[in-house]
Amino acid sequence: MAVAEFTCTPTSYIINKPNPHHHCSSQLSYATNRISKNLLSYSFRPYPRAQNASICCSVKEAQAPVGLQIDDPKRKPECYGVFCLTYDLKAEEETKSWKKLINIAVSGAAGMISNHLLFKLASGEVFGPDQPIALKLLGSERSFQALEGVAMELEDSLYPLLREVSIGIDPYEVFQDVEWALLIGAKPRGPGMERADLLDINGQIFAEQGKALNAVASRNVKVIVVGNPCNTNALICLKNAPNIPAKNFHALTRLDENRAKCQLALKAGVFYDKVSNVTIWGNHSTTQVPDFVNARINGLPVKEVIKDTKWLEEEFTEKVQKRGGALIQKWGRSSAASTAVSVVDAIKSLVNPTPEGDWFSSGVYTAGNPYGIAEDIVFSMPCRSKGDGDYELVKDVIIDDFLRERIKKVQ
Repeated sequence: MAVAEFTCTPTSYIINKPNPHHHCSSQLSYATNRISKNLLSYSFRPYPRAQNASICCSVKEAQAPVGLQIDDPKRKPECYGVFCLTYDLKAEEETKSWKKLINIAVSGAAGMISNHLLFKLASGEVFGPDQPIALKLLGSERSFQALEGVAMELEDSLYPLLREVSIGIDPYEVFQDVEWALLIGAKPRGPGMERADLLDINGQIFAEQGKALNAVASRNVKVIVVGNPCNTNALICLKNAPNIPAKNFHALTRLDENRAKCQLALKAGVFYDKVSNVTIWGNHSTTQVPDFVNARINGLPVKEVIKDTKWLEEEFTEKVQKRGGALIQKWGRSSAASTAVSVVDAIKSLVNPTPEGDWFSSGVYTAGNPYGIAEDIVFSMPCRSKGDGDYELVKDVIIDDFLRERIKKVQ
């Protein structure tokens, strides 16, 4: 048995983290408190403020490290690592306006999109400055070491709202009790690839994740599918999760909405926030229909501000449809940062009331839709929310002959 001993200062921390080369330094002690089959968790807890306290950390060869035994009544036995803070959340709730912890799962958590998204989630930008969260990160065997690196960066960022982080490769463990599932992990589209080419590769992934959500997630979990082809993947996922309302599944088309707003703003010579009521109809693909008929600039119909009808009907539509492919040609890979921003926007649109008269786009289940769109598919349509995580389809939209014909071709 290898034994290391050191003296802690009043500001030192105990960090429990799996490490095949177990060691202790003058500042940190490493050990594991819980190792599940495919799931590792991290928690964070300042060491009790005692001068000259000695801690002995040991590990037996070829065995899982032994958890540190610490007389700390506030320690959460189910957590370890840098992400369970010392203070008792229940006690804090009595004196502060903290909300109940929410569990958020992110698949593909070692990827580029997640690298931007996770820190936005942890900072409070998405769910608010008084909303503590737990992040449950899903990866693969190949990406597991990178997942550990992601957890380390989250540790080092010192986000007070980030109470727990767990990492794993088994969706049945990672998705346990989650209230939000952000399904990003999928084989990315490379140069020259169409989204349809990804269906066979990614279909099995989302079928399995749907089954896992159905088995262990919250019954009212909200699911946002980002991995492409996201509409089809969302449909596959919801069909494998019959115990979760189909309405709770979203395919991300907010990035396309943001791209459409950008193009309209540039053409009109205004800032982005002057553009509203933009809808993306259909799929997150080159067949999508960006809707300028209902869109507004400074509260006026777009066609009253932008008089170039040919540009609206042809160039505008094509630019939005092909923006992703153009970015891949320039960048050599799919968009990451802007996709993460659009995921944030999509969540915020569900957890905050929609501004009066406006709406947002999301790929949702078409059952009972008022637009005559085919039933039993996932299709991007205009939505409004009261800020409770739910939404309703907007009924007061204009679907003229031009728009109707284009939407018909997408189905």
